[in-house]
Amino acid sequence: MTNSSVGSQNEQLKTADWEIDFYSRPIIEIDGKKRWELLISSTQDFSGGKTFRWEKKCPSNEVNSIWLSKSLQEAVIEANKQGWDLPKRLRCWRTSMKTMIKKAAEKVGIEVLESRRTFSLYEWLEQREQNVYPNEPGYISGPIAPSKIEILNQPEPLPEALRGDAWSISSISLGSLREAKEWPMEFNSLIPIKESLDEHIQIPGLRLFSRSRALAVSAWLSGVEPVRLIVENNQLLLEAGQEDRWLVTDMSEDYAHQVNHQLTEAKNNADGIQFIAIQSSPEEKKFTGFWMLKDTNNLII
Repeated sequence: MTNSSVGSQNEQLKTADWEIDFYSRPIIEIDGKKRWELLISSTQDFSGGKTFRWEKKCPSNEVNSIWLSKSLQEAVIEANKQGWDLPKRLRCWRTSMKTMIKKAAEKVGIEVLESRRTFSLYEWLEQREQNVYPNEPGYISGPIAPSKIEILNQPEPLPEALRGDAWSISSISLGSLREAKEWPMEFNSLIPIKESLDEHIQIPGLRLFSRSRALAVSAWLSGVEPVRLIVENNQLLLEAGQEDRWLVTDMSEDYAHQVNHQLTEAKNNADGIQFIAIQSSPEEKKFTGFWMLKDTNNLII
């Protein structure tokens, strides 16, 4: 094969970040120990393209970075066969496994992000919890592995320079949000929207305005991996990364109740979708930054 043909082939490779979960499952193997399993999913976006998924069981006596590194290399090879390029980033959300995953990924040359923006993986895990594991020999019914650990860190105030000039809670119809990939944006991160959702559902979100620092705020937010907005003790909080919490603003009791109701409605009726938009002013037509968020905190994974 000539160099030119290799280059042509590489240009056709699909690119996506990966999301990883390496953990025990609700299944007791014949040796009396819990099954360990590696799951990898490519991050989904608005393209509607196929998702790369890869799974492998791990012997309970080989749960270490050596096994994981070799398995990551196998996954890379298999992904390449299916037309995928080496991922630039690997997101992991379990704090207890981050050290092992980082050590293993370093040998493969993949950057690891500590992040709960692993929405594709959450969806796959939920499907497996419901439809795969219960049909396996040795399945343990009932809650065995804990849900995602409740984040109890005290929220930190947003850095002064990044708070912007003003903010507002707003909403946008899900139908309009489906067109987000066409919007002019400097920074963004979009996630798939289920086709079954009603396009008239209103999606709540936070709009931040800064005439002089909109780009800086967007760049900062892009680096912290924003996950979801919540209301707690009459405060609006942004959860990000693996366990970070940022205080956006204090609110009156009545307004906090109103915002919490909007977020809860979206969680119950709109697959938990939320958003954060950053603009230089309310009149500005384009977004300096736009992130779709998702409240998945009720999943058993």
